[in-house]
Amino acid sequence: MTDPTSTNPLQRHFRQPAIYIKLTSGGKYWQDGSLDLPVTGEIPVYPMTAKDEIMLRTPDALINGTSVVNVIESCCPNIKDAWAMPSIDVDSTLIAIRIASYGQSMTITAQCSSCKEENDYEVDLQAKLATIQMPDYNQTVETDDGLTIKLKPITYLQVCKAGNIVFEEEKLIRAIADKSVPEDIRKAEFEKHIRSMIELNITNIANATDSIMVEGVTVTNTDHIIDYYRNAKSTILTQVQDKIKEFGIAVGIKEENVECSECHQKFKLAVEFDYAHFFAKGF
Repeated sequence: MTDPTSTNPLQRHFRQPAIYIKLTSGGKYWQDGSLDLPVTGEIPVYPMTAKDEIMLRTPDALINGTSVVNVIESCCPNIKDAWAMPSIDVDSTLIAIRIASYGQSMTITAQCSSCKEENDYEVDLQAKLATIQMPDYNQTVETDDGLTIKLKPITYLQVCKAGNIVFEEEKLIRAIADKSVPEDIRKAEFEKHIRSMIELNITNIANATDSIMVEGVTVTNTDHIIDYYRNAKSTILTQVQDKIKEFGIAVGIKEENVECSECHQKFKLAVEFDYAHFFAKGF
C-alpha cells in the first residue's frame, strides 16, 4: 500500500509557469497583502486547470466576478486577493492566462458590416498585451473653482459591484416596461431607478478619486468626496468622467484592423472581454 504522506511521484509533472508578465500597474495601487511582487517585477502565470475552465462556464459566477477571481488566483499564485487588484491589471492578466493556457493566437469570428459575411480572424494576443499602457495618473482634473482632483484605478471588486447593480437595474427597466403594471407603480419604480443610477455614478467616480486638494488641504475621506460630488456642478462630474474615460482608452484593448475575405471591406475588430467566450476552448 502506498504511504499517503509520501511525495507524489507525479509532482514534477504538475503545471509549470508558462510565461512571466509585468503588471500594467507595475504593482502600484494594490492593497497591502493582496500581491506578492517578486524583486524582478514579473509574476509567473500558469495554464488553467480543468477546474478553472469549468469555473469560466458557470454563468452566475461569471456575472458576479467570482469565476474570474478564482481563475486569476489559481493561475497567478502571486496574486493573493484578486478582488483587490486594480482594474487596470485585469485585462492584461486575463490575456496572459489565455496565452499561458492556449498559446498567443486566438480566433475571433466577426461579421462584415458591409456584406454580412462571417470571417475568422487570428488575433495575436502577445501583440495586444504589448499595447496596454499604464495611464498617467499624475494628470489631474483642475476645476474652475480651484480644486485639484487626482484619480486612481478602482478595484476589481468595485468593478463587479457596479456591474451587478447595472445588471439588476436593467432587469428593473424591463419589468416596469410591462404595461400590465399600473402606471403609478411604474412611475414610482422609474424614479427609484433614476435615483439609483445617479447614486451609482457618483459612487463610481468617488471610488476612482484618489484625493481632492482644496486651499492646501488634501481630502482623501471617501464620505467627504462622495458628499462633494453629490453637491458639485454637473460640469465638474463631466470633467472627471471624461478624464476617467481617457485613462480607460489608454489601458483598453486596441481594436484590430481586418479585411473581409468576400468584399474586401476593411473594418476594425473589437476584442471583446466576454470572459466565458474569451476563454472557451473545450477539453
